[in-house]
Amino acid sequence: MPAGPTLTAHCIRAIRLQRLELLRFRNISALDLTLDAPRLLVLGRNGEGKSNLLEAVELLGSLRSHRAGHDRDLIQQGEASARLVGTTASGDGLKLELRRSGGRQAARNGKPLERQHELLGSLRCVGFSALDLELVRGEPSLRRHWLDRVVLQLEPVYSELLSRHGRLLRQRSLLLRRPPEPAALGDLLDAFDAQLALVGTRLHRRRQRALARLEPLAARWHERLSDGLEQLQLQYRSGSQPPADDSEAAWCQSLAEQLRDQRAQELRLGQCSVGPQRDEIELRLQGQPARRFGSAGQQRTLVLALKLAELELVQQVVGEPPVLLLDDVLAELDPGRQQLLLEAVGEGHQCLVSATHLAAFSGGWIKASQVVTMQAGVIATGAPVSL
Repeated sequence: MPAGPTLTAHCIRAIRLQRLELLRFRNISALDLTLDAPRLLVLGRNGEGKSNLLEAVELLGSLRSHRAGHDRDLIQQGEASARLVGTTASGDGLKLELRRSGGRQAARNGKPLERQHELLGSLRCVGFSALDLELVRGEPSLRRHWLDRVVLQLEPVYSELLSRHGRLLRQRSLLLRRPPEPAALGDLLDAFDAQLALVGTRLHRRRQRALARLEPLAARWHERLSDGLEQLQLQYRSGSQPPADDSEAAWCQSLAEQLRDQRAQELRLGQCSVGPQRDEIELRLQGQPARRFGSAGQQRTLVLALKLAELELVQQVVGEPPVLLLDDVLAELDPGRQQLLLEAVGEGHQCLVSATHLAAFSGGWIKASQVVTMQAGVIATGAPVSL
């Protein structure tokens, strides 16, 4: 492949996450792992817990999991809580406790935090799993969630905006489905709409700005991956009609007016039809929707370009390389794309990789890596011959 963008220039070898402790998390009863190399290879057969380990790092870094929508799915069966603890190179001690009842409790350096999003920023992560390969052909919600994860790494306060918007949307939808007396309904909806317009505007504008910064990076990576044969375009399609003036005040006013105009229809439907929950991120190859016209190989190339662009953007904005989590994704890529991904990561990023075998890795990569195996949620040093 021709020379192209790189992630390794001006980077130093760094271990961002130095230690990981887990208790009662999925199938992992107890784990205490010290990371002593920039690369960690977690080997094991499917279902042994490799993905769970990487998912725990993702949770500590972003407070979100791409594999579970509820904390109860993350807590070991029969247990009331799970605990995740991480120690970073900067000396931060991060702790997240998940509970079946009572919500989460986050702490930094032993001090409980009033809001869990205060934990964000110490351990930025970019994850890439086989599930991400559905980004192109999957539902719009997958692309929204991907873009939200990108924005979250750039602006930790975005987590609070997402949570607030979700609460407002659920409460307003319940009001639409079970309206009170007509005399009170208008005032209640006016109050909800004013809040939704403000929060929705801030989500819209942050998503739009992030995608605008991602597009040139993704286009360069895709050009390299496709040997210059294809052009990639990313387009943000807002779930509300954007105003001519892109200011926050103008967009907020426009969104409030659209909510008011749609009120009668939404009362019939029982759901909100305007706002960020209706956003779409269009992925186009040669001007055509990749979802409809891209082959399986083209779609994999596109997703790889998106993840490399995400990694590069976070590094540019934050000023330090994020931890890269590769969850069993190499098996889904052909050898050429596997090699390009591993070369792009280089030595400048801490990289945690799960795999069923070592065949995808060069001897140099393995030699420079810490290798552990996992069986039934328990880790051991070294790679058994059977893998």
